[in-house]
Amino acid sequence: MPNRVVTLIAACLLLTVTASPKDKKPALPTYILAARTVTVIIDPEAGFSVDDPRANQIARKDVETALLNWGRFDLRMDGQGTDLVIVIRKGRGRAVEPTISNPRQNNPAGSINPYDNGIAVGAQHGRAPESATSSTAGQPPRPEIEAGATQDTFVVYRGDIQDPLDNAPAWRYTAKDALESPSVPAVDKFRKAIADAEKAVGKTP
Repeated sequence: MPNRVVTLIAACLLLTVTASPKDKKPALPTYILAARTVTVIIDPEAGFSVDDPRANQIARKDVETALLNWGRFDLRMDGQGTDLVIVIRKGRGRAVEPTISNPRQNNPAGSINPYDNGIAVGAQHGRAPESATSSTAGQPPRPEIEAGATQDTFVVYRGDIQDPLDNAPAWRYTAKDALESPSVPAVDKFRKAIADAEKAVGKTP
């Protein structure tokens, strides 16, 4: 075998052996791994279902509960200076469904607080980031026909920038019952994605 070929094979083997896990790029942006604060909002374009008008509000509280019980993030209700913005939306049973617009749905009356064995409901102060609210916020609710995904969605955006929702999302999960309590599979998937990304860069989860 020519010496040139032998040398090339040896070099390839050396590169394979010396490659370090720390050289791998994380599966998530580094700002997600460094994030410590989060705000959860309902998709500003989502109306509320005539059949289940509180579906999105309930889903948001379930997501907030799962995040608090995870313990990695501090939950910020006012959204000011938050590291991440998570946008949730309950899927519809049908691809097209009559809904009522709800510009104030990101200003609910209650919030949740964790305690040792669960959560408690309390008063909320503040509101979602203005950049993440609907442009129709000053308009009254009105009937409309909504076409969208039939599955639940959980989308993560960088929060410490101007107009977070106008930028590309950092992570997305869409599945049937992804926001369903008590397991809230979307939060579990996000947790696993972070753990995998930290493992890829050699960090301790």
